Amino acid sequence: MKVAVLSFADERAEPWARLLRDLPGVDLVTADPDGPPDDPRRGPVVAARLGVPYLDGYDAVFAARPQAVVVTGETDRRRELVERAAEAGAQVLCPHPPADAEEDAQAMVDACTKAAVRLTVASPACFGEAFATARRGLAEGVVGTLTTVHGAYHGQPPATADDDAGALAARAPYLLDLVDAVFDGEPAAQVYAQANSVLGGRPGAESAALLTVRYPSGRVAALDCSRTPDPHPGGPALTFVGDRASLEYDARPRLLGGHDATTGAERWEPGGDDLDAAMLRAFLATADGAPGTGPDGAAALRALRIVRAARTSARTGRPVELR
Repeated sequence: MKVAVLSFADERAEPWARLLRDLPGVDLVTADPDGPPDDPRRGPVVAARLGVPYLDGYDAVFAARPQAVVVTGETDRRRELVERAAEAGAQVLCPHPPADAEEDAQAMVDACTKAAVRLTVASPACFGEAFATARRGLAEGVVGTLTTVHGAYHGQPPATADDDAGALAARAPYLLDLVDAVFDGEPAAQVYAQANSVLGGRPGAESAALLTVRYPSGRVAALDCSRTPDPHPGGPALTFVGDRASLEYDARPRLLGGHDATTGAERWEPGGDDLDAAMLRAFLATADGAPGTGPDGAAALRALRIVRAARTSARTGRPVELR
């Protein structure tokens, strides 16, 4: 199967390309014409480090007719690349956010729908057997009637202020994807959020954010996506609360801890599946005709609308109704 990674602008592109390179039956090609050619984080330098073919431009990639395309370009380039991939009949994987503007994200969804390909959104915590087991249990009523979801996904600030999109954009979509999957895509009715940028890298970029999302069914999700100095924050983690019991899911539970005498730092080893690898395997299966799994473009749109409403709510101090 021919698979293309378009751009190394996103920090996840290189590790995903490495995983794809090592999967059996994958013929990987890469292109990154928008990056400086001598940048060690971009273009042919990364491709050479990975030992994978590098093509000079996106036209050359699409001429090779890939069956699956991973779009990891700058956010303002993703719409164009997704539309081109859909037109070529390729299955598409795209990180959050698919676009900055809702109309661009909607155009990406429409393009994939028209081409009868799936736009899969890269949200690794939604993949793997642990979350599948949690979903089955909730569907079977192990907590009784599900009423509330408490979630947290903490992360460190980005390396530079220019890369700081804010805690809401950086973390909330991944929590919302998990809630969306359990709620079967129910659109939110109301969003209330509080945020500050006290520890932010740039003005207006949230370093702490709490949001409460209400749904027409009466269920509520309370989510914390604040920054933390902890080098091993873990998560995303959710507690599903019902009228009879509760169920906890942590995408990266701590398996082993302690002090590392070699580095002089705390040792932290995560347990569970390699969720990035599980996500990529599930994505490639769609190119072989398997039903799509994980959040799709419509789920990404729902998350984008909630994040936008949360920012409005945090700015005005009032709940925001979603129609």
